Amino acid sequence: MTIMTTRTVAFIVTGAVCMAAGFALAKSTYPPVQVLVSTEKTTIGQDIVYPDGTPKITGAIVTMQPGGTTGWHKHDAPLFGWVMEGEVTVDYGDAGTKTYKKGDAFIEALESYHNGKNTGETITRILAVFAGADGVPNTVMKAE
Repeated sequence: MTIMTTRTVAFIVTGAVCMAAGFALAKSTYPPVQVLVSTEKTTIGQDIVYPDGTPKITGAIVTMQPGGTTGWHKHDAPLFGWVMEGEVTVDYGDAGTKTYKKGDAFIEALESYHNGKNTGETITRILAVFAGADGVPNTVMKAE
C-alpha cells in the first residue's frame, strides 16, 4: 500500500506540475520574435534624430538589378533597412563602405550622402521603413 500511495502521490504531483506549467505557458506564450536591429545609432555611428512635424511612417521595397545603383542621396528621416534578397554595397564616402547581404538589417545614415550598388549577381530587394514626418522628404538626391 505504501508503494501504491507513493506512486499515486508522485503521479498526482507530476500531473499538477505539468498542468501548472501548461497554464503558465498558455498565459505567457507570445509568437516568437526575432529582433533584426535595436540601436540608438545609424550604420555609420550617428545618433538617430527624428524630424520635427506630424509623424509619418513609410514602408517600401527597393528593387535593384545586378550592377544597378541608387545614385548619391541622403535621408532626412531615420530609415530601417532589411535585405530580403541579394546584396548591396553602400559607399558612405569618408565613413567607408559596407556590404549588406540577405538577412542583414541596418539603420541607414542620416543627412549623409551615400551611394548603394547591387554588387551581387541577382536582384536585390530591400525593405525600407522610414520614420519621417509629413512634408519632410525621406530621400534627397544629390545635385550634380
